Amino acid sequence: MTEAARFAGVGFVYPDGTRALRDVDLAVGEGERLAIIGQNGSGKSTLVRQLNGLLRPTEGRVTLFGRDTAGVHVAELARTVGLAFQNPDRQIFAGSVRVEVAFGARNLGRRGAELDRAVQAALAAVGLAGEAATNPYDLGYSRRKLLALASVLAMETPVIVLDEPTTGQDAGGVERIQGIVAERAGIGRTVITISHDMRFVAESFERVVVMRDGHVILDGPPAAVFASSNAATLASTFLEAPLAARLGERLGLGTTPTTASLLDAIAADATR
Repeated sequence: MTEAARFAGVGFVYPDGTRALRDVDLAVGEGERLAIIGQNGSGKSTLVRQLNGLLRPTEGRVTLFGRDTAGVHVAELARTVGLAFQNPDRQIFAGSVRVEVAFGARNLGRRGAELDRAVQAALAAVGLAGEAATNPYDLGYSRRKLLALASVLAMETPVIVLDEPTTGQDAGGVERIQGIVAERAGIGRTVITISHDMRFVAESFERVVVMRDGHVILDGPPAAVFASSNAATLASTFLEAPLAARLGERLGLGTTPTTASLLDAIAADATR
């Protein structure tokens, strides 16, 4: 698998002396779906911001498709990495939904029919196709989250980073985001998320990295990371496996059971 990103011995210290990352070694493959989880302050957001140059390593190096990011301008890194912030209001500024979604793609050089196609496809993907003329602040919080995501999708970057994408979403919104993750990975995009939604992580990502105190403490597929043998490690960072994983393991279905298999097993258990 081609390597999309690599963190090699990455450390980071904020100007006030707070150390957020400690010797992080992590490679991310092209087309991979990677979830990064951990308690607040564990270093997740600091880590992903190294990818687009919003933060720069204090120690170590970060590479994107083999290119060292040191000295590369943020505007150039934006051609490779699109980041949807946790708080959409830190990202939204335009007077209409269409202008907002077009901004990043336009800055990357898209014009005319190509720009229109990218914007329309992104709005359709997040369910905002009918809101092109709407002022973003006339949308509710959950739809502003989707708007911020659309802005990143329209840029069509090879790496997409989603910071807590399911916050504020109802079941339909979560399902839509899951579809976007699967579709983008299916066409070779690398999708990285930070999330406290363990069900979303277990169902949508093929690899899970757990962080604590700026370190990576677990790294593997959801079935391994959410196994009962890791319960104490997850608890040390104030996390627990999703309910489906815990039930699935108790019922002998493994830690990534389907809804249908869970229901069948629970029904069978009830008749014993």
